[in-house]
Amino acid sequence: MIRRTTTLSAAVALAAALALTGCSSSSDGAADGKPKLEVSGAFMPQPVMDMAGGFLTVKNTGGTADKLTSVTSPISDDITIHETKNQKMLEVKSFDIPANGELKLSRGGNHIMFMELKQKPKQGEKVSVELHFEKSDPIKVDLPVESAGHNPQQH
Repeated sequence: MIRRTTTLSAAVALAAALALTGCSSSSDGAADGKPKLEVSGAFMPQPVMDMAGGFLTVKNTGGTADKLTSVTSPISDDITIHETKNQKMLEVKSFDIPANGELKLSRGGNHIMFMELKQKPKQGEKVSVELHFEKSDPIKVDLPVESAGHNPQQH
């Protein structure tokens, strides 16, 4: 009888601890349990052909992960997201945005690819895009068009 009571007490204590942990995990400001996304560092190098890359960082300050699933823009009907592995670009279905983490799209790495541009934006202009996510509402972002060789990582 003592063994069964001890096991039952341990199970109740463990369940209570897990319940409390679940409640306290929302102390990061995500009381609703949703991702909290913020975009920064967005830009597009001035295209020299009928394609272009897009780069930005999506920071998630929420306690729930999300995924970038697609990008749309009036500038192109053919926009994909690519990862770069072993110096090769591969189209992917989504990018993970970890809870309390970030997704960084940068030159030489993961990026947005705009094909068959309807017009070639010039340095100083902005390209409007909409980022689509698995859980979060879409986010509209203006990508400032920078010089063709612009790379903020080199600064």
